Amino acid sequence: MAKINKFKVKDLKLAAQGRTKIEWAESRMPVLAALRAKYKKTKPFKGFKIAGCLHVTKETAVLIRTFLDAGAELSWSGCNPLSTQDDVAAALAADGVSIYAWHGMNTKEFYWCIDRTLDFKPQLTLDDGADLIFTVHNKYQNLVTTIIGGTEETTTGVHRLRKMAEQGALKYPVYAVNDSVTKWDFDNVYGTGQSTIDGILRATSVLIAGKNFVIAGYGHCGSGVANRAKGLGASTIATEIKPTAALKATLEGHRVLKMDEAAKVGDIFVTATGVKDVIVGRHFASMKDGAIVCNTGHYDCEINLTDLEKMKKSKRTIRPNCEEYLMKDGRKIYILAKGRLVNLSAAEGHPSEVMDMSFANQFNAQLALVSSYKSGKKLPLGVHVLPREMDEQIAGVKLSTMNIKIDKLTKDQIKYNNDYSEGT
Repeated sequence: MAKINKFKVKDLKLAAQGRTKIEWAESRMPVLAALRAKYKKTKPFKGFKIAGCLHVTKETAVLIRTFLDAGAELSWSGCNPLSTQDDVAAALAADGVSIYAWHGMNTKEFYWCIDRTLDFKPQLTLDDGADLIFTVHNKYQNLVTTIIGGTEETTTGVHRLRKMAEQGALKYPVYAVNDSVTKWDFDNVYGTGQSTIDGILRATSVLIAGKNFVIAGYGHCGSGVANRAKGLGASTIATEIKPTAALKATLEGHRVLKMDEAAKVGDIFVTATGVKDVIVGRHFASMKDGAIVCNTGHYDCEINLTDLEKMKKSKRTIRPNCEEYLMKDGRKIYILAKGRLVNLSAAEGHPSEVMDMSFANQFNAQLALVSSYKSGKKLPLGVHVLPREMDEQIAGVKLSTMNIKIDKLTKDQIKYNNDYSEGT
C-alpha cells in the first residue's frame, strides 16, 4: 500500500483492533475477494486517484484495500458525523491510507474532511449521499474538468444528483450504484432491515415483540425494517405519501395510517423517507409516554429535533445513543443517535455479506469509468445505471460462494424466448 501519511483520525492506538475487525469482514466478502484477486496483477487503476466519501466501517475498509490492490491512489472521508468506526479509521491510517474521519465530528469538521480529500486532486469521486460531489461543484469548480466521473451509493444521493442533472448543474457523469439490483434489492432491504433493528436494540435493549412499530416510508429500506420488526412480533404500521407503496404495505400485512394517527399509538418510530420534517412538533405532542424515535435515512432532517427542543423540560443521556427528553407534561420521549442514521450511529451498519455485493458494484462502476476513459469514449453527462448483466454476474459469484447452483435455459428455451411468433 502506498504510504501517503496524510490523515486525521481519533486515535492511532486503535489500529490493531481495527485490523481484526477488517479481517472479519474480509472473511465474509467473497465477491470483493474475487475482484481483488482478479485485478491485483493487472492494476487497472494505476495512475488514477479516487476521492471517497463513504461510511468508514470494516466493510468500507475491505473496499479500500481492493482499490489499493488494483493500483488506485485514495483519499477518504466519512459521509456522516456519527458513522465512522474509529478503530477501522486508525487501521487504515496506520497502513498508509490518506483518511480524514472520526466519530462525533461537527458539521464544520465534516466538510473540512471532505475538503482534504479534494486537496488530493482526484480524477474520480466515490460518494454516499452526494456531499462530496456537491462540494466539488459548489466549491472546487476547477476540479470539474479533470474529474472523469463519479459513483453514488444511496437513494438519497441519487435523488440529489438527478435533480442536479435535470437543472443542468451536474458537470460530470455519475453511476447510480444504488440503482443496481444487487444493491437496492439486497443492501437496502436486507441490510437496512437488519442493521436498523440492530441499532435500536443496542441503543435501548427493548423487547420488539408486542410493540406498535411505526415505519415512515415503505420503500426498499422501510419495507426491510417493517418486515423484520413484524418477524420479531411487532404490530407494524406504515405511513406513506405514495398510493402504490401504501397498497404494497397493506398487502404485505402492515397497517397503514397517516403519521398524525400513527403518532398517537406508536411505541417505536423509524423514519426512512429521505424527506425533511416527517416527525414534527404536533406528532411529539401526541406521542405516548416512553415512545422511542429514530431515523434510518441518510440525513438527520427527517425528525425535527428543533421542535422537540422547544417542547422539552429537560434532556439527558440515558444510555449510549439514547437521549431522554422530559416533556413539560411529564411524558418522556427517547431519541436515538441524535436523529442520525441509527443503523450506523448506534450499530455497525449493514452485515458484511450484503455490503459485499454493494461494494462490488462500486468497484465495477469505478472500473467502468476508467475503462471508458482509457478507450477514449466519453461518458455523457448525467446519472447512469450499470448494466443488468453486471448484476447477474455479481449475484452469480455470490451464489457460487454459498455453494448454491441454479438451472440454465436449454437451447430450445432460448429459441422460444427469442421467437416473438410463438403463441397459443
